[in-house]
Amino acid sequence: MIVGVTTTPQGTVGGGLGRAQTMAVADVRDGAVASWAEVHVGWGDLHGSGPEGTHHARIVRFVREHALEAVVTSGLGEGMRVTMGKLGVVVRTDLSGDARAAAVTAATTDAPGAADLP
Repeated sequence: MIVGVTTTPQGTVGGGLGRAQTMAVADVRDGAVASWAEVHVGWGDLHGSGPEGTHHARIVRFVREHALEAVVTSGLGEGMRVTMGKLGVVVRTDLSGDARAAAVTAATTDAPGAADLP
């Protein structure tokens, strides 16, 4: 499973998705991280810039380019949660701490209440 994780410089799960500065893209196989790449996205700096919808489009483009199947973040707005649901991306806001461990957990366990998400 390909999991995107908002990350901090300390290697932990970072802040909200829309204001992320760095996203890690993890390929999790057989309960372990097979590959890990950190990408500077700068969404925190870009938040609120450009015409309406520009910011969500950046995030959607990233999700599609990296074929993300799940995203781990500390939070995101309802509009982006709906968008992720339409893309078939599982959103995990219930995980914190070590980003690599969170990616593995996201890939190997169901999210609480996942059946209720759009």
